[in-house]
Amino acid sequence: MPDNNVKFIPFGEMPGFPNLFLDYISEFENTSRFYKYDFRNAESYQTVIDSVLKRPTSNQADVAGIIEQQYKHLLPAEKTQANIAALKRKNTVAVVTGQQAGIIGGPLYTVYKTFTAIKLAEHLKTLYPKINFVPVFWIEIEDHDFEEIRHASILDAVSSLKQISYNVEDGFLDEHFSVGTIELTAEIDSFFIALEESLRNTEFTSNMLNELKRIYRPGRTFKDAFKDLLFSMFDSYGLVLFDPSDKGVKKFLSDVFINEIENFRWHSAALIERSAELEELYHAQVKVRPVNLFYQMEGRRFNIDPDEDGYFRLRGKKVKFSKEELLNAASETPELFSPNVLLRPICQDTLFNTAFYIAGPSEIAYFAQVMPLYSMFDIPEPVIYPRASVTLLEKHLNDILIKYNLSIQNLFLNRDNLRDLLLENTLPVSLEDLFESAKNDISAMMAKLRHGLTQLDKTTGDASERYRVKMISALAEYKSKALAAEELKQEVLFRHSQKLLSAIYPDDELQERCYNMFSYINRYGLEILNTIYDQISILTFDHQIITLWK
Repeated sequence: MPDNNVKFIPFGEMPGFPNLFLDYISEFENTSRFYKYDFRNAESYQTVIDSVLKRPTSNQADVAGIIEQQYKHLLPAEKTQANIAALKRKNTVAVVTGQQAGIIGGPLYTVYKTFTAIKLAEHLKTLYPKINFVPVFWIEIEDHDFEEIRHASILDAVSSLKQISYNVEDGFLDEHFSVGTIELTAEIDSFFIALEESLRNTEFTSNMLNELKRIYRPGRTFKDAFKDLLFSMFDSYGLVLFDPSDKGVKKFLSDVFINEIENFRWHSAALIERSAELEELYHAQVKVRPVNLFYQMEGRRFNIDPDEDGYFRLRGKKVKFSKEELLNAASETPELFSPNVLLRPICQDTLFNTAFYIAGPSEIAYFAQVMPLYSMFDIPEPVIYPRASVTLLEKHLNDILIKYNLSIQNLFLNRDNLRDLLLENTLPVSLEDLFESAKNDISAMMAKLRHGLTQLDKTTGDASERYRVKMISALAEYKSKALAAEELKQEVLFRHSQKLLSAIYPDDELQERCYNMFSYINRYGLEILNTIYDQISILTFDHQIITLWK
């Protein structure tokens, strides 16, 4: 395999990354007021590990027992079994990441987040051999954005961007539904028909589609399908999957829910103050709500809002609770509550001894808002560790870049005029200018000949004009052929520019935020997961270009 299999581009030379993330990655001192730990400072890791292991109370061992029950229908690898068992021991910390249950896995960055968690846990074990580090994937099933998770973007048979959608009745797009609980209907068959028709047929296509259809079949929930998909992809690496919606889990979060209800005004004030600080320098990722909780009723979940009379109302439903009623519900039936995005990290780190959380750019931004809550809930802050950011560069695309003497940075930074750049690198001279210069040269040459020949013989000299016209006419014919060749060349350039942009910067987005992993599994088989795992760097904090040479 070539030595240049992985290249790195500083995030500052990439499009689409917010300033907060760029400073967090490269100039942490500018953001240190918003985060307790600098993820680059390995000397602080021991402090973090000690703080989470010295917590007076921890639910992690009990949660591990629940995870064992969640795995009853599966046959996990020995490495995964060992990691689940390790969660019961006192010298174990968690390396956590998570994602909502996107259809057939969601965007590529889900894979990169997962491998970052797995490889960081392995790396930390080499640094601290007496401590167990377990990679945990929090399956976010209580999110309500069904519109976001029902689409899969793929590279189709002609390497263009194609979105495949799971279509449902409008009612399923209701913002009060928890997406993970939605059951797949027969419409999933139409999804797979569209997927099969769009994909390039390869030696891997049939087996891949059969496995996806086995996992995503009518009657199954998005949550269960997503979990089984992740299990099939990452179990051999020891990844522990966790369903936070489990009724048994919620009882360990009862105190968090009660604390939020009792002290929501203080929590909200702290979040608003932090958000205002962020807005002065960067941006606040998440809108602050008065209460960071949802309440479930009739299969749907509703925001809890306080009113001026001291009651709590469910937004979008004519239901209200007294404070005492809501506190009793949080104590007796905590399974009816779920956290919003700002309270979720607190719930996560109540359940696990989380020393590291693997976050993408948006998550890093909202953790800057969340951090004040950690002290208010008396929970130690984890290190917010950036996930690997990757672009997969297929060999035939790399060949195009080489052909036109382009770097991948050229593509990112010149995406709006890429065809012109390709043209400039291959046709450096304007044909109009070239032929106009030739025409002038011919006229000048014939004028010189006429002058000399007229002195010899006037008739011979006068004939030069006739020959000049013939030469100019021949030049015009030659120019027409050259322009036709240029037009053909430009068509090729257009196809090449579209192919590059579709694969590497689709729809003005980074590839990792757009394409689904099965675009590449279809082309390279499941072995591509091992390729990414082997090549991906978790200690180099730049955007990574991994070339697929096969």
